[in-house]
Amino acid sequence: MPHIQLDQNLNTYYEIYDFTDPWKKVDTIFFVHGFTENTTAWRAWIPHLARKYRLVLFDIRGFGKTGEVSADFPLSTDLFVDDMAKLINQIAGGPVHIISGKSGAISTMRLAATKPELVKSLALTCPSMLTPGSSDWLPFMEEHGIRAWAAKTMPARLGYDTPQDILDWWSDMMGATSMSTAKAYLKWVVTTKPYLELEKIKCPVFIIMTEYSEKTNQAAGQMTPEEIKQKLPQAQFFIMKKDCYHAAASDPDICAPLVCQFLDSLK
Repeated sequence: MPHIQLDQNLNTYYEIYDFTDPWKKVDTIFFVHGFTENTTAWRAWIPHLARKYRLVLFDIRGFGKTGEVSADFPLSTDLFVDDMAKLINQIAGGPVHIISGKSGAISTMRLAATKPELVKSLALTCPSMLTPGSSDWLPFMEEHGIRAWAAKTMPARLGYDTPQDILDWWSDMMGATSMSTAKAYLKWVVTTKPYLELEKIKCPVFIIMTEYSEKTNQAAGQMTPEEIKQKLPQAQFFIMKKDCYHAAASDPDICAPLVCQFLDSLK
């Protein structure tokens, strides 16, 4: 799979999956992963969507095969937005649907709010509406390593009854992230206020949350679906009965068909 040079210092890795009928004109979907993930985080979604849509998966700046950044690299929401805008223009040449998860939703919401001409719709899975993460993440990473941190946090991400081989696969994938990138990302992400974008987003929006994420958000003072709806009246919601906060990973065979149904409704 190829790389594309978006600027002097950014050679973005991406993958395209397109099993649509070649005589049909189809929409493109961009997938945006979250912290310590890469394109493989979306692998289970591909069979559900690639027959109807052209799928573009990519490793965001600092992650996966796009390559790490230094610990003091000035990551910002606007920088991620600029990266996505360049990628969309070069690969799609026009507006796309966007699917993102967790902290990946931060930059996609800003993109939809500030560059509406590039975004046909947003599908957000367990999105961060206030500053995500935990203050003890980085100290634990520095002492035990990112793979150990991923393993420690994985049951809450995927569910406490998740088989060990699945937990191990996700821990290995996320644990491959460089420490320098993790430091730069966590330095940036604590400054974000994603909820400020909501009232500016005008495209159709579909949000998947879990009961776990809904309760956790409320306990942490984050936004409930009702509060999000007040700022984003066009949003449609699906609340899963799950004891985890990463629905895109724990239940792709539920989430992907739901998003496909949402996208089909927009035609």
